[in-house]
Amino acid sequence: MNIKRISNPRIVIIGGGFAGVSLAKVLSKQDVQVVLLDKHNYHNFQPLLYQVSTGGLEPDSIAYPIRKILQNYSNFQFRLANVLEIDPKNNKVITDIGLLKYDYLVIASGSETNYFGNTSIETNSMSMKTIPQALNLRSLILENFEEALLTSDLQERNALMNFVIVGAGPTGVELAGALAEIKKGILPKDYPDLDTRLAQINLVQSGNRILKEMSEEASKKAEAFLEKLGVNVWKNTRVSNYDGKVVTTNTDVVFETATMIWAAGVKGANIKGIEGADLVSRSNRIIVNEFNQLKTYSNIFAIGDVAQIETEATPYGYPMMAQPAIQQGKQLGHNLKRLLEGLPLEPFKYKDKGAMATVGRNKAVVDLPKYKFQGVFAWFVWMFVHLFFLIGFRNRMIVFVNWVYNYIRFDREARLIIRPFKKKLKSDE
Repeated sequence: MNIKRISNPRIVIIGGGFAGVSLAKVLSKQDVQVVLLDKHNYHNFQPLLYQVSTGGLEPDSIAYPIRKILQNYSNFQFRLANVLEIDPKNNKVITDIGLLKYDYLVIASGSETNYFGNTSIETNSMSMKTIPQALNLRSLILENFEEALLTSDLQERNALMNFVIVGAGPTGVELAGALAEIKKGILPKDYPDLDTRLAQINLVQSGNRILKEMSEEASKKAEAFLEKLGVNVWKNTRVSNYDGKVVTTNTDVVFETATMIWAAGVKGANIKGIEGADLVSRSNRIIVNEFNQLKTYSNIFAIGDVAQIETEATPYGYPMMAQPAIQQGKQLGHNLKRLLEGLPLEPFKYKDKGAMATVGRNKAVVDLPKYKFQGVFAWFVWMFVHLFFLIGFRNRMIVFVNWVYNYIRFDREARLIIRPFKKKLKSDE
């Protein structure tokens, strides 16, 4: 990889997400060599991916070059690489561009979509974990309406305008709200010769309420917001299969749709080499102690979504969200400094700063540790928090201007088919 070996300890970080970047920043002033590996050269602000997929934002407004984030740190190296395997016995990382030895390894590879072993759903549905996936979804949504204009088959037209979102967590709820606003404010103007009132947005949840990780008050209010926007909310309904045309469930409910979006769960994006029931949980997360340290390998750590800190209070780890990842990255940075100085490590303590989700224009729900509120004020709080955590002044300004413009004009300028997307069905193979 053409990385010069120096006398300082080498810390290799796999993943440039919230956890990896937070850790690298803390280590920037230490006498160590930091090498960050990622298969993308940018940090992706995942909470706003749904706005890229629905034409509210362009992808460059929620992405930021990793090299630029850390360019002023003299001890930092970045390599664009796909990590294939970890060799913990020999302290090596195996990638598609070569091998790299480490003194300390931090796995911050994040999470990936969990299809729970259903290959048909994995093949035929759309997911939204990366920017390329969000762009594919945006193209597919717009192409569906273009195709609906051309067909004289009413059943086919309805299927093209019928959207099924599986999973009513923050991603599913926010995406459903965005699609509902497009149906109400944009489609009638863009497609005046198409009866867009027939378009359906269906949000399917296997449990008895949406936003189950938030308060019951937030859940009920968010559902009321969605129903007011015209979203069909299906609770206690578990999707069992999707063949690219028909969604079947554990009930009598069946959806004929050309687009099913899977937002029903995630699992750890673990890497080959860290294996075994004592190291990896059922959700494919790496099991670590309260110091984010692996049980078997004292010089290997895991942070963020891929890490599962097992304690009596958190037997299944912390939520796979940005805040735990950021806090774990910062804490591990301080712990690595203590480790190098021969001091005892300090356990990670999560400070719950709350949860929030937006449903649409002037509609959001916010759960803070001491306060819970919904509506317009919650919507402004949601916007402020997301702008604050975006990386880069330019990105903040672009997103803010887009939001103001979209609010005033009730428009989404980024509804562009930049690269056409053709969904490959399982039956096509």
